[in-house]
Amino acid sequence: MVTVIGVRFRKAGKIYYFNPGKYKVKKGQHVIVETVRGVEFGSVVLGPKKIEDEQLMQPLKTVIRIANANDYKIEEQNREKEKRAYKICQEKIQKHQLAMKLVETEYTFDNNKILFYFTADGRIDFRELVKDLAAVFKTRIELRQIGVRDETKLLGGIGICGRPLCCNTYLTEFIPVSIKMAKEQNLSLNPTKISGVCGRLMCCLKNEEEAYEELNSKLPNVGDRVHTPEGFKGEVLSVSVLKQMVRVVITTDSDEKEIKEYHAGDLKFKARRHRDKTQLDKELKQLERLERQENSSNLD
Repeated sequence: MVTVIGVRFRKAGKIYYFNPGKYKVKKGQHVIVETVRGVEFGSVVLGPKKIEDEQLMQPLKTVIRIANANDYKIEEQNREKEKRAYKICQEKIQKHQLAMKLVETEYTFDNNKILFYFTADGRIDFRELVKDLAAVFKTRIELRQIGVRDETKLLGGIGICGRPLCCNTYLTEFIPVSIKMAKEQNLSLNPTKISGVCGRLMCCLKNEEEAYEELNSKLPNVGDRVHTPEGFKGEVLSVSVLKQMVRVVITTDSDEKEIKEYHAGDLKFKARRHRDKTQLDKELKQLERLERQENSSNLD
């Protein structure tokens, strides 16, 4: 067992473990630590706790010190220098006529490196740009190409729900999302209606996936044949997933068709997962086609 603290370097970023060493570090404090990028200023989001050695994926580094007043001043100065570096980089990009969009600039705490995050439709030859930037800032320069989801995570925004974006507020990692999740929740398969600000499928499709899978497993499919409590045979017209209600078209003894609503638990039908293979293959091909269209219109 080893005692660790969890440190985050940017809002909704990944949490990294460090050894608190001789310091009594508390959640909410800021610390100075050494990372692969150099010395960094981080926020403690997980207080001291013990974990198994097997859970550590790399050698554990020790906290250099708890941030003091001078460290806070340096961090504030770095944020101001990032604004100037952003403006200069924009000017250099225009000078070299590069097809790239600058998203954010970041200084490491020790000013040993400046990182420029950008998006582009393809590979960019920015060697001359790096030379120009190095000549101006006299330090190591790193240009890092990111995807549209990473761009949105950095910039933030408001989703169609009216709330701040999940990726910018609490999601530390992007969860794989597919159109199949939207279909499972009976949502429109129109990409424009199930896509987020970034243009990719909304991350929140994953939030209720397990609940909908469980509820749908107790329901028949539209078009399935069912047996009603009165002994009639009918065809499923529509289903209400959350209410677990099923609307069925039945034929009465007088050969008249009626639409009645039943609770799914009162009907007898084949399990939802045992669907006709031909129909299942057809649906999967439709999903694959929509996913290809969605992927071709957006670049990771």
